[in-house]
Amino acid sequence: QVQLVESGGGLVQAGGSLRLSCAASGGTFSNYAMGWFRQAPGKEREFVAAISSRGGWTYYADSVKGRFNISRDNTKNTVYLQMNSLKPEDTAVYYCAGKRTIRAVTSTQEYNYWGQGTQVTVSS
Repeated sequence: QVQLVESGGGLVQAGGSLRLSCAASGGTFSNYAMGWFRQAPGKEREFVAAISSRGGWTYYADSVKGRFNISRDNTKNTVYLQMNSLKPEDTAVYYCAGKRTIRAVTSTQEYNYWGQGTQVTVSS
């Protein structure tokens, strides 16, 4: 059973940056593709970014492309989401997710493991 714990959320002004981290335990991290999702109040959870198990492929939602960067350190069992040029519409609870597969996965339904989420609030 894989456990995922996010950290790094907080309050930031528009145009600022945050780096989220997601620490994994309970499995061989390098066997898992990882993703970041977010959910704003009253909205469905949406895909943000995904990375393959060895980090060779990454995918981004159009709304964050060019501003966010997903990366992973398999020696530290951690996946990161660097968020730059933040906008008020990026405000949401951010979740990391994992699936035992090589390829990057963008669909919410495909992930087996989820963290508890971390709040990101961007003020205007």
